[in-house]
Amino acid sequence: MEDNIHYLVYILCMAAGALLFFIWSRSPKGVHEAEYTVAILIPVWSGLAYLAMSYGLGQSEIGGQTTYWGRYVDWVVTTPLLLLALGLTAMHRLEQRDSALLWALVGTDVIMIGCGLVADLSMGPVRTVFFLCGCFALLVIFYLTWGPLRALAFRQGDDLGRVYLTVAGLLSVLWIAYPTIWWLGPSGSGAIGQSLESWLFVLVPIVSKVGFSAVDLYLLRQLSPTPASNPAFDDYQPEVAR
Repeated sequence: MEDNIHYLVYILCMAAGALLFFIWSRSPKGVHEAEYTVAILIPVWSGLAYLAMSYGLGQSEIGGQTTYWGRYVDWVVTTPLLLLALGLTAMHRLEQRDSALLWALVGTDVIMIGCGLVADLSMGPVRTVFFLCGCFALLVIFYLTWGPLRALAFRQGDDLGRVYLTVAGLLSVLWIAYPTIWWLGPSGSGAIGQSLESWLFVLVPIVSKVGFSAVDLYLLRQLSPTPASNPAFDDYQPEVAR
């Protein structure tokens, strides 16, 4: 059990987060039901993935080292949901979502996670190539986050824009940590050991999933239901309506 204490910590944090978001959803305070649903699904799926890993599932020996592909089973679902949550925050006051922008975010994220998995399952130059491809996909996600989504949020009022800046900044910093930990760990340069990497891949996801969703929903719940005066908002139409 000692070896799995980090999994237990993670699972308990995910359960607590899911429970908190469910309780908040009973009194939505102007936040759309879909945003609570996404927030609940993230820790539920992630907690189940780590529960499976605590039983020794989701890992393989590749080139003499353990590859935890179960993490990618978690990430390929939860990271698109996190970006969906961010996108819904940016479109909080729109009656019709910009589906093209949301699909661009989710699709690029799936490519990024796929590249990370191939890198983890490979050896030599192939590993570096796919790691760099994943990093490039992350840069595209940052472009969409800090370009179109940011502009869209501010078109609906400065108050929503400030909320978006807070949660986008939090998520961006945490997501930079993921490839950094991966490269420092046994899959990359080997600067840190497997034990430390495992703990980091528990602590960072707790903040990036439960912490992000808690901050995001809390700030949205404090917003006025009507936007601050912003003429640009009146003229905006999402891609699906054009």
